[in-house]
Formats: sequence, structure tokens, C-alpha cells
Amino acid sequence: MDHSGHGMTMDLPPFTLGRGLAWSADPFFLVACLLGLALYGWGVVRLVRRGDKWPVGRTVAFAAGVLSVALMMCTKLNDYGMVMFSVHMVQHMVISMVSPILLLLGAPITLALRALPPAGRGRKGPRELLLMLLHSRYMRIITHPAFTIPLFIASLYALYFTPLFDTLMGSQAGHIGMMVHFLAVGLVFFWPIMGVDPGPHRPGYLMRMLELFAGMPFHAFFGIALMMASSPMVDTFKNPPASLGIDALSDQNAAGGIAWAFSEVPSVLVLLALLFQWYASEERQARRSDRAAERDGDKELAAYNAYLASLNTRGG
Repeated sequence: MDHSGHGMTMDLPPFTLGRGLAWSADPFFLVACLLGLALYGWGVVRLVRRGDKWPVGRTVAFAAGVLSVALMMCTKLNDYGMVMFSVHMVQHMVISMVSPILLLLGAPITLALRALPPAGRGRKGPRELLLMLLHSRYMRIITHPAFTIPLFIASLYALYFTPLFDTLMGSQAGHIGMMVHFLAVGLVFFWPIMGVDPGPHRPGYLMRMLELFAGMPFHAFFGIALMMASSPMVDTFKNPPASLGIDALSDQNAAGGIAWAFSEVPSVLVLLALLFQWYASEERQARRSDRAAERDGDKELAAYNAYLASLNTRGG
């Protein structure tokens, strides 16, 4: 039986990292990753040719995000992930919590808005359509914490603890759809919190930290539930192939440990990114205030001193 459509998952030898990282490309994700890199590269080249600068760090972050997806979906990790809960959980956690953070730090929307040419008066091109989408009610809804936090949590509990997971794992299209869903959920969850790109929902830095920590405990609880279960909870992984030499319950416990550990990793990454963005924002604000003070001869301070003087006069 060939679960994944590109590797005989029922005859896999016992898992090792070397075997897991062997090339075994899923055609959909291979094309998507190459297309993503090509489009981003086109945008950067277009800016550079125009004489504009684009931060190298953003390009590196975006490329790392795309490569992290390719690593999960275009290697034997994807084959092992069809029959081993622990390997599947690594795929899920990386694609929903590491890849989105890296992709968002690459600011692909900002790059697109700067690289795409305006369509001209009265016409709508890709740039205008992208701006319309960014300002749409639909985008305001799907990036609001009242939507993103429950979606983030439901992607774990409603998927793994219902028959939906087994249904999706039963077909190539279902499996691809599930992985795309994980990536999309991660993107809409982390975008309002630490994305560099403009977005409809952009709260203050303290609120963003609260949003981040609102979702993470549920990840930890999910991991603990898997670790403490006394029997296999997901049918897909109940009877692993004998060639793997693994016990389903031990593998499920390992999957729970991975889910629990991963709830901490993105929290630290995003918190660092947020603190850095907050600091940079304060620096920019201070520089703007200094420039304004230089331009108007510090009118604000002069007005305040005049106010104090008037109080003294009244007091006298």
C-alpha cells in the first residue's frame, strides 16, 4: 500500500535521520516551493535593478522558510510521516509554527507591493488586487484574534481527536490539503503578532504578546494528552508497519513530547522578534521627534515653558 503516492511507506526500514532526510519529492510542494523562491527572487532583482535596497536578512528568512517546507515535504520524512506519528508531528509543528515565522519575517507582501508595477489609472492589476485583498473585510476577519486563536487550537484538537484526520490521511489530496492548512493557519496566526508586512489587524506590542501566549498553552496541553494516553488515539498510526520495528503507543508518546516541546520554540522566536521590532519602533519614533524638534525649534518645549510661566504669574 502506498500512502503518500511517491514512496512505498509500508516497506520502510527503521527510521534514522539519514533515511528521513533522503530525497523523495512531493510534486505539489516541490513546484510550490520553487515557484515561491522564483517569485521572491524576481521581486528582489526588480528592486535592485531599480536602485532600491532590500534587506538581505529578509531574503534569507524567506528562503529558510521555503526550504523548511521543502525539508518536511520533499524528503523521506514525508513518507515516514504517513506511518509514524512522531515524524508526522515534526512535519506538522515545523510547517505550522517554524515555516510561517520565517516566511513572515521575509515580508513577501511588502516586497510584492514594491516590485509590482501599478496598473495605471482606472485599471486593476496584480498590485491593485493585492491592496484590495489587504483592505478587505475578509482579511480583517481572518487576522482577528477572535478568529485566529480558536482556529489555531481547533487545528489540533478537532483534527486529531476526530475521524477527520484518518479521512484526510487516506488520500494524497487530503494529505496535501492538511499540510497546506497547517501552513495557512500558522501564517494567519503569526502575521498580526510579528509579521513585518502591513495587515488589517495590528494591535500594540503588549497585546501582540498576549495573543501569542493565548494560543501556546493549548499546544502544550495537546502534547501532554498524547504523552499520557494509555492507548493509541489515532487510527492511522495504530498499526505501524512491522518493518519499522516500533510500538504505536511509544511512538504516540514521542509525538506528544514533540508537540509539547514545539510550543516553547516559536514562543521564544516570536518574543525575540517582537522585542526587536518594539525597540526599532521606539528608536524610529525618537528620531522622528528629534527631527521635528530641530525643524520647529522645539515648539512643544517652548509652549510648555510658557504654560509654566503663566501658572507662576497667576500664582503671584
